[in-house]
Amino acid sequence: MTINQSGWKPSSPVQGATDTGTVTGNRALMLEEALIFEIGDSETTGVDIDGPEQRDTGLGSLLRSAPIGLPGLTEPETVRHYTRLSRQNYAIDLGLFPLGSCTMKHNPRLNEKIARLPGFADIHPLAPRETVKGALELINTLAFWLIDLTGMHGVAMSPKAGAHGELCGILCIRAALEARGDPRSVVLVPESAHGTNPATAAFAGYRVENIPANDAGRVDLEALKARLGPDVAAVMITNPNTCGLFEPDMKAISDAVHAAGAFVYCDGANFNAIVGKVRPGDLGVDAMHINLHKTFSTPHGGGGPGSGPVVLSEALSPFGPLPYTARTTDGVVHLVEEEQAEAFSAEHFGGKLQSFGRMTAFHGQMGMFTRALAYILSHGADGLKQVSEDAVLNANYILRSLEDVLDAPFAQSGPCMHEALFSDKGFAEGVSTLDLAKALIDEGFHPMTMYFPLVVHGAMLIEPTETESKAALDQFIMALRSVAERCRAGDESLKSAPHHAPRRRLDETLAARKPVVAWREPVPAAAEAPTPSEVGDR
Repeated sequence: MTINQSGWKPSSPVQGATDTGTVTGNRALMLEEALIFEIGDSETTGVDIDGPEQRDTGLGSLLRSAPIGLPGLTEPETVRHYTRLSRQNYAIDLGLFPLGSCTMKHNPRLNEKIARLPGFADIHPLAPRETVKGALELINTLAFWLIDLTGMHGVAMSPKAGAHGELCGILCIRAALEARGDPRSVVLVPESAHGTNPATAAFAGYRVENIPANDAGRVDLEALKARLGPDVAAVMITNPNTCGLFEPDMKAISDAVHAAGAFVYCDGANFNAIVGKVRPGDLGVDAMHINLHKTFSTPHGGGGPGSGPVVLSEALSPFGPLPYTARTTDGVVHLVEEEQAEAFSAEHFGGKLQSFGRMTAFHGQMGMFTRALAYILSHGADGLKQVSEDAVLNANYILRSLEDVLDAPFAQSGPCMHEALFSDKGFAEGVSTLDLAKALIDEGFHPMTMYFPLVVHGAMLIEPTETESKAALDQFIMALRSVAERCRAGDESLKSAPHHAPRRRLDETLAARKPVVAWREPVPAAAEAPTPSEVGDR
């Protein structure tokens, strides 16, 4: 059987066999695709162009003396190659994407169209401010709605991702503590928080200590209160948490933290479960990042850096990063940089602006801002409320439809929020969460998030999002029930799944430790075996 240069095997030695016995790997109209280096070669080109005029380049010995090594393809070959590869990708436009804590949902095409309008799509970060007044107006308007939806006092728009926003919030907290002459060294992180929370706190120079979860999968309030003290700078809590549960003691947690002189950072990655229903500011939160790509319609990585604005309480707003937008009494929106900060701080912060500095060179990602504002304005208050209600409804439908065949460790803790959590408890011996996930591929679905959160053994975290219909959920539930029943029965075929995908299961340890990430010219077979003299020389 032929193996291509990437080391991947076609999914079956019989599929795609021709009448001459050659295995192509083709599966009906799903064509086996060679590497681009195997389709073309560096000796040919797909276009006819005149040779470059010879002239002194000034590069001297640095001038290339050998071919660049890139294959030459015609336009049809190039288009077909990448189109065939794209057909082997799973995408939200193909079906349900059940990744928990990632919110891979359908984003309305209206928002994409708005983001591509001239003046937004082609704006340059170094353009003179007087030429981008519309963009500043848009950023300020979005900032207003983010503040309004969260019940907070201010917002930093410049962070480029959720984790970047976490760092922004922690730096605000550190600046506020230093300003009052009260440096503290510890950040408390519950077990049910996102994994980036302890990493962010450690990166900012704090010592991280864990707070255990109770039997209901929520923060152990008494354990938290017992640990609070003069060395605690903040508590980083995810709400709803990574078990898909809302923290009903959130206000009590905030009150206890504030009484100890510390601040509350809330990981807002799961804000899509409560937007329009709960305002974090009303729960005592001091800082919270918002993933625009999860709650307010932007594809992951949509065209460049992401966006993780951080909403801030009144106590932390003066310490937020520069630049920020501000509207003066004449209705004009200004981009406030360091040189204008003193003048604007009197009006907006009572003359007490103490920014910790910058998070990024510019003010954020325009495409993300445009999509998010279009999403907010097109949904309105009632629409945003329905978004969270439908996300929670869909997740609970998943939870209750599967809890008889998959162990749901917190099913008795009340309704889940936007995601449902299951474990591998009840699987036959030797059958793992990984086996279930790979078998789900054969059913035509991308697997859910596996082995996260760590508080549940063999975790499976499913987030159906608000955009899936009941019919789509029923199809997914039926497929997952079938695979779960096979896991409980110990079906040995699960060990080699997937069987019908373009590629078979990887040796994931080998792929992680010795990945092949670059193509090299194959060595002729005759040259592979060393001669006796070569062996002796070694």
